[in-house]
Amino acid sequence: MNELALLQQEIVACQRCPRLLAHCRQIAQVKRRAYRDREYWGRPVPSLGDPEARVLILGLAPGAHGANRTGRMFTGDKSGEFLFRALDEAGLTLDDVYITASAHCAPPDNKPSREELANCRPYLERELTLLKNLRVVVALGRIAFDTYLSIVKARRKFGHNVVHDLAPILIASYHPSQQNTSTGKLTARMLREVFEQARQCAKNGD
Repeated sequence: MNELALLQQEIVACQRCPRLLAHCRQIAQVKRRAYRDREYWGRPVPSLGDPEARVLILGLAPGAHGANRTGRMFTGDKSGEFLFRALDEAGLTLDDVYITASAHCAPPDNKPSREELANCRPYLERELTLLKNLRVVVALGRIAFDTYLSIVKARRKFGHNVVHDLAPILIASYHPSQQNTSTGKLTARMLREVFEQARQCAKNGD
């Protein structure tokens, strides 16, 4: 196995955040009525995508009944459907995209603590080192944006679809949470435009 694959095994076996692990297991036992006959993943969720990717998508954390159920980042819920539809419309596929998160366990109320984010941060740091072809990072939401900036030791102001001249290039986006998409804070067109810009930046390198 390569280093990136071994890192994902380490993430799945992680025991650093007892509160998050307990929450993931509880959700996996109680389940949502629509998925009562399904087996939940109920553990830290590994990253997903192409080790040779030029575009990295950084989210917040797995959804309780989405990735925490399927074991695959941004799958199994409305947020994931919204995200992958925008990727497809922008001409991006998992052949050139890598998807990870600021926290790899589903947190209560979608709010990991600062300590929990700090516990997970070394995994992202190592991924950024191992993804040798990376040209663009798309940060979904303020927490992902701040997490990435803390790693590259930079200060920037969050703004949707704003391109930041870092290496790799950083593009911020509102998170495709149901709260944002149902209120119109983030529309399908807005997210598609973010990924169109990411694709262009990855192609041109600037």
